[in-house]
Amino acid sequence: MARLSLKGLSKVYPSGVAAVTDFSLDIRDGEFVVLVGPSGCGKSTILRMIAGLEEITAGELYIDGKKVNDVDTKDRDVAMLSQGFTLYPHLTVYDNMAFGLKLRKVSKQDIDRRVREAAAVLGLTDCLMRKPKTLSAGQRQRVALGRALVREPKVFLLDEPLSNLDGRLRAQMRTEIAKLHARLGTTFLYVTNDQVEAMTMGTRVVVLREGFMQQADTPQNLYDYPINRFVAGLIGMPPMNFFEARLARIRERACVEFAGKRIALPRSVEMRIRSLDTYLDTDKPLILGIRPEDIHDEENFLAASPDTIIQAMVEVVEKLGAETHLCCCLDTKAEEGASIRSSDLIVRVDPRSTVARGEVVELAVDARHIHLFDVETELSLLAHDEDYEVIPENEKAASFVPLTPQEMRAKLGKDRAPAREGLFRRGSRTKPSDETDA
Repeated sequence: MARLSLKGLSKVYPSGVAAVTDFSLDIRDGEFVVLVGPSGCGKSTILRMIAGLEEITAGELYIDGKKVNDVDTKDRDVAMLSQGFTLYPHLTVYDNMAFGLKLRKVSKQDIDRRVREAAAVLGLTDCLMRKPKTLSAGQRQRVALGRALVREPKVFLLDEPLSNLDGRLRAQMRTEIAKLHARLGTTFLYVTNDQVEAMTMGTRVVVLREGFMQQADTPQNLYDYPINRFVAGLIGMPPMNFFEARLARIRERACVEFAGKRIALPRSVEMRIRSLDTYLDTDKPLILGIRPEDIHDEENFLAASPDTIIQAMVEVVEKLGAETHLCCCLDTKAEEGASIRSSDLIVRVDPRSTVARGEVVELAVDARHIHLFDVETELSLLAHDEDYEVIPENEKAASFVPLTPQEMRAKLGKDRAPAREGLFRRGSRTKPSDETDA
């Protein structure tokens, strides 16, 4: 196991493309940390800097307290597996897994022990004498993982290793990797743009945007307490609904007015609003966020929450089996059209719901779980409450405040455009490699 400490890491390519800017993160022994974000946000570049495949422009990288900025890739004792993994087709599973150890002149007895132990952990014992072409995609993925596993590295770096698998295999391998981490207790750093992988596998999840860290927290905290609008929109499926809104006090209750609708806020939410007087009855706009699962059409919820009832016209009904999504328009008199309107709303309801397209329905918002964001900074206006989960790993991160979009643009500068994923490898000084035994 190993501790990782990334202090102000930055990567700027000779072309001026800034892939990562001032990234800092401490990873404890045995943590499973997931980097998530859209394509081009710098998550793969961070992994490659840790592995030694990318030169660090600025900042310091420590593994177990030792600075490794100038340490060769082979001496960092990390193993990296990427989405473009390659198996040698003429070698058996056993020889594929043993290949890197043979190059390192490890003894035959030790190679045999490591390969058979890894095969047992990954469920490949019966496949050791088979060739890759006779294996399923999931089995080949496990062989590639086993090749990294036999090295017994301090840190595992996994760069979207499941992206080439179909949905069912991805779910299966997701479970296998999580079980493997629990069994080994080794430090894992995992990169993905799939929020399901991030939320289900990581002990902590780090959200990136254009090379800047936005939030590093537990999966549940990311969902319940997004630090800004970007994180709120990234985490959750279907994505959060956003509306321009205003706060007003009506009959001694704080209310949110949006898209011609109004809902009353519980006292507990009102007390969490930072700088309440700046927004209340001032006509200063803010952004209201409502998750689709926090909108209800059940009779008992409507009866219990009369102050948060809104009407919407159902335009599309998507039945998914386990749940049903309603695509609605809050303007019940609006004509149907192809353009996205500010009054559009997505609702997730019970799969047995009998709501039909074209109906005007009553919906109740669970106002205890709404989100409010500043229009300019996009930062959350809601302070944490007693349900916020504090663990040793996120104790410092809980006070972290990301840069606003304006500050990010200013820091990048006019001549340093944020990177897009397609530019990473073109600007890299190091020839890309599908997989490394770093």
